[in-house]
Amino acid sequence: MPLVQIHTIKDVFTHEQKQEMIEKVTQAMVDIEGEALRGVTWVTINEIESGSWGIGGQALTTSAVHSLQEAV
Repeated sequence: MPLVQIHTIKDVFTHEQKQEMIEKVTQAMVDIEGEALRGVTWVTINEIESGSWGIGGQALTTSAVHSLQEAV
């Protein structure tokens, strides 16, 4: 029974995007484990408050992530 945890900054992804993450990560695990384990494959999305996640000594904010998304 796998538990997959996704950590992201709060308000970066929409409800629809989070649902897509859950569906696709579950499918990836089923592709590895087999269909019989779909019902016991757990995926959680844990949202961290903006500014409470640091990379390279710098706090990362929701707006900074949105800027990165726009640059792609």
